[in-house]
Amino acid sequence: MTDLFHLNEDQLAIQEMARKFTADRITPHAAKWDEEHHYPVDVWKAAGELGFGAIYVSEESGGIGLGRIEAALIMEAMAYGCPATSAYVSIHNMAAWMLDTFASDELKHRYLPSLVSMEKIASYCLTEPGSGSDAAALKTTARLDGDHYVLNGTKQFISGGGVNDVYLVMVRTGAEGAKGVSCVVVDKDMPGLSFGAPEKKLGWNASPTAQVIFDNVKVPVSNRIGAEGDGFKFAMAGLDGGRINIGACSLGGAQRCLDEAVAYVKDRSQFGKAIAEFQNTQFTLADMATDLEAARALLYLAAAKVTAGAPDKTRFAAMAKKLASDNGSEIVDKALQMFGGYGYLKDYPIERFWRDLRVHRILEGTNEVMRMIIGRDLLK
Repeated sequence: MTDLFHLNEDQLAIQEMARKFTADRITPHAAKWDEEHHYPVDVWKAAGELGFGAIYVSEESGGIGLGRIEAALIMEAMAYGCPATSAYVSIHNMAAWMLDTFASDELKHRYLPSLVSMEKIASYCLTEPGSGSDAAALKTTARLDGDHYVLNGTKQFISGGGVNDVYLVMVRTGAEGAKGVSCVVVDKDMPGLSFGAPEKKLGWNASPTAQVIFDNVKVPVSNRIGAEGDGFKFAMAGLDGGRINIGACSLGGAQRCLDEAVAYVKDRSQFGKAIAEFQNTQFTLADMATDLEAARALLYLAAAKVTAGAPDKTRFAAMAKKLASDNGSEIVDKALQMFGGYGYLKDYPIERFWRDLRVHRILEGTNEVMRMIIGRDLLK
């Protein structure tokens, strides 16, 4: 950004490219993907050709080396067509970034080329059945056995579980707590790795979710990212950017529903005139647009702080994620109300966005945890 209020020419070009890709490859198909629970891997490959598989992976590692504002612009644009699709691109980028930032050169050379192109797709495995918000309490173990770790345990709610090729897994290599957590890379075809049945979810039907189960899975020590005990630190660093991205996905979905609502109220007539002429409609649209722009402004500011490594970046990422996902869900709900009974039908896109955006207040840290992060940072 040239300042806090304008995108520069490069950012505008990136935004336009992402919008065009969405209009051509995502929006026309999103309703069918949702209905058929289809995971559009072919679209990932096309996105990879544009560099969207490695948005903030360094150019030295084959990425396009952009900042978090540019990533947010891409996520927001893609979520205008399908929030589930956009959010999954965010997860893949987080995994690729962690490899690029923290892994050894040998590990980068082994995995990044296929992840950058999205020839292979990555998942991020932190949450477990017994540790969601309390992520440092994870129980999946990695016992050292010669030049391998032996993994046992289960990961829960893993996007792409059972379908994706590569899994970045947070495991316990030491004592209880955050300092005993390490990060290893696991391939889908490693013996002992299995997956639960796809979860039956309210939304995000275009992105499969399943347990990832480790039963004496042997993983080379060379597949560890960074040093033993650094995994939780890496996981939290990744989540700063992930929270910006999921907030951007909420912005994109909310913008789509605001646009749909504006078009609908101009066309829909009741009591002898378009419902757009009623003051209540205008006031509701005004609130929706104001709440959307307020969340967008905070999110772009937080993205700039994460890119710059500002001392308060984690607090601002939490603030932006909380506001964007709260406001986004509320905007979509108001749009559905404007559509009346039609908003409840799958013939219109609003109900899909209502379902998809609801989970944004839960994943990448619940909004209650965001409040904890913000409050603790203010009081330290």
